Amino acid sequence: MNMLKEGDKAPDFGVADQNGIVRHLSEFKGKKVILYFYPKDLTPGCTVESCNLRDNYSDLIKKGFEVVGVSADDEKKHNRFIEKYDLPFTLLADVDKKVINAYGVWGPKKFMGKTYDGIHRTTFVINEEGIIEKVIEKVKTKNHTEQILEELN
Repeated sequence: MNMLKEGDKAPDFGVADQNGIVRHLSEFKGKKVILYFYPKDLTPGCTVESCNLRDNYSDLIKKGFEVVGVSADDEKKHNRFIEKYDLPFTLLADVDKKVINAYGVWGPKKFMGKTYDGIHRTTFVINEEGIIEKVIEKVKTKNHTEQILEELN
């Protein structure tokens, strides 16, 4: 796992969102982007994190942020997640793990004594010029928005 770090240029991507529309990071040039990687739709931790971002979404928009979630789930599963929890932001269906690998968040994980490969819950805050301003590896799912804003101050 070779994760990007603060100061790195954020790699552009072209991957389908929940509606099958190919989205590119370059679409957000001139805006700040919260690009959050999470393991799986409809699981407890990922739901708590996504709902925290949802609950604070209007404040994030007012502060000039766009929110984009990324997991290896497909468009159909993303749509179920969005509908069930009324998520107002884009979710990228990175089934081929192109974005996940480009940002270096795929690698060995341990859970209940077993080691396996998976997505490391990580958030990248990308500035208006496409440079990674902040990398949050120890995500606080219940207070993620607050954590992002505190880390930037």
